[in-house]
Amino acid sequence: MSLAIGSLTIENPVLLAPMSGVTDMPFRRLVKRYGAGLVYSEMIASSQMVRAHHDTLRMSTPCEEEFPMAVQLAGNEPWVMAEAARINVDRGAALIDINMGCPVKKVVKGFAGSALMRDERLAGQIMESVAKAVSVPVTVKMRLGWDNDALNAPALARIAEQSGMAMVTVHGRTRCQMYTGSADWSAVRAVREAMSLPLVVNGDIDSCAAAATALQASGADGVMVGRGSQGRPWLLGQIARFLASGEQPEDPPLAERAAVVQEHFDSLLEHYGSYKGLRVARKHVAWSVHGLTGANAFREAFNALEEPATARAALGDFFLLQQERLAA
Repeated sequence: MSLAIGSLTIENPVLLAPMSGVTDMPFRRLVKRYGAGLVYSEMIASSQMVRAHHDTLRMSTPCEEEFPMAVQLAGNEPWVMAEAARINVDRGAALIDINMGCPVKKVVKGFAGSALMRDERLAGQIMESVAKAVSVPVTVKMRLGWDNDALNAPALARIAEQSGMAMVTVHGRTRCQMYTGSADWSAVRAVREAMSLPLVVNGDIDSCAAAATALQASGADGVMVGRGSQGRPWLLGQIARFLASGEQPEDPPLAERAAVVQEHFDSLLEHYGSYKGLRVARKHVAWSVHGLTGANAFREAFNALEEPATARAALGDFFLLQQERLAA
């Protein structure tokens, strides 16, 4: 079940959503290893990329194991977005995605993200400028609209097709919904009927069953998985296998989960340095131990640790205790 996105063909139609503070290189690498079709960087502010801000450059640093990797850019100036796209293609991005769906207040206040859905003319100018600036496929991610009175995703999707986009991804909520309620996958079907580009559905896809239902309801060609992957880097690979075979894959055994969490912890420290890496690791560890016996108490104790070596040892001890309980 491959998916063609312009000149790029990916092995399966299961994509990792760009998530700020989550989809850094260590996490992307794990998700790709487990079988995701395509992984995305965190959302990157185009203006900071053009200014070569150190932390921003690190957000889109690719590695061989995650190729092909997509970079998502946010902004509201066509020439700045185009220049940021060129920089990232030179750095190894196989695809550029334009963010027109982020609902966060500070992004919207800067008239970026989902605020662009309120100015279709500017949105079209941005898409056309970026598409002309690079040789790789350019895609766009949006929501259903600003609110229930402005469900203009189909109109914007038609503009995307005319502007040279290679794919459209739609989150099944409006901007004003933020992340409340449930994603309306059936509402995405209006976008499918409005254009001929590949369509990806996003929002609340946290299981194999949800992915299959979202595809059927929306008529989309692929799914994008966001929060459901937190603590479960193997989920996208499971969904890809399920869509291909109809068989429900099992979660990795506890020993494998322990090894993955520890590897991820080490990678975060290497990527960010000991101080920041430990702090970034705390949320990933919390997601990874969720549902295990004693997880809440362990999370609180782990978050208070300041030495990486002590934290890593505590992580190993926690999973060893889980395995002993399982064997008892």
